[in-house]
Amino acid sequence: MPYIGRGTDKLSNVEVLDNITFDGSSSYTLQKGGSNFTPSSANTLLVSIDGVVQAGNFTVSGSTIDFGTAVAGTSTCDFILHYGIGLITAPSDGTVTTAKLADSSVSLAKLTATGTKDATTFLRGDNTFASAGLSGWSEDGANNNLLPASASAGIYLGVNSATASNLLDDYEEGSWTPSFGSSSGSFGSLTFSGSGGRYTKIGNTVTVWCRANCSTTNIGTASGQFEITGFPFSSSSVFDMYAGSAWRGGGAGPEPGNVQMLSNEAQASPTLNSTNQPLQVSNLASGGRNDFTITITYMVD
Repeated sequence: MPYIGRGTDKLSNVEVLDNITFDGSSSYTLQKGGSNFTPSSANTLLVSIDGVVQAGNFTVSGSTIDFGTAVAGTSTCDFILHYGIGLITAPSDGTVTTAKLADSSVSLAKLTATGTKDATTFLRGDNTFASAGLSGWSEDGANNNLLPASASAGIYLGVNSATASNLLDDYEEGSWTPSFGSSSGSFGSLTFSGSGGRYTKIGNTVTVWCRANCSTTNIGTASGQFEITGFPFSSSSVFDMYAGSAWRGGGAGPEPGNVQMLSNEAQASPTLNSTNQPLQVSNLASGGRNDFTITITYMVD
């Protein structure tokens, strides 16, 4: 509804333009204070000619107004009002420049955040973003940033003061391809079907799952201890052994068991409940199907 008792100058920038002196032409230059004036659009102008208000029956291009017909030189321009940017209209594309900003010191090239660092501020101060984009923060993890500039530094979680024990320096998810190996010799051609593996790495801890389903097993020269190979990361050299669960299917199964991984290795050895000993290559179904599903969590350096 309209605003009763309030003029339009309270709702928008209403500007009075210089009156036009008609000379029989159809187009004229709009000016304000003797300088060319570019309106927001033709719809934001009211022009009074010989006491008749004109609206919507002319066009505007830049600072030129065109009435579409010759205006006699004997006609009089009573007033020209421009209803500018405000509650009534929106700025046209390309009409807002840095000169129109209230504070000319504002830079459009980059965003710089400054302030005092404290334990509760989400975006901490004294950080600068490059003009080409967010290329990293200028401080490091020692200053308790949420996202440090160094990609290898990581994120501090659950603390108000950065400590090494709260630094999450890696998170990764992905897939891997399990295969068969042995402590001596090597397998011949192996045909895998429905096999695959997934892993999640959080910090220095890796949890892996896989199914290694070999439908045709060519033993070749393989002998000794049987292994599942192809793990996405080698185990830490700090601890001697890691343990998980295993399930053996196929021609020699089914049978539950465990799986063990020694330090600094990318393979694990299934241990079956029936023998309570690491599985040997000689225990496999030679030439037939050997199917293993394992899950293990281990640490990396």
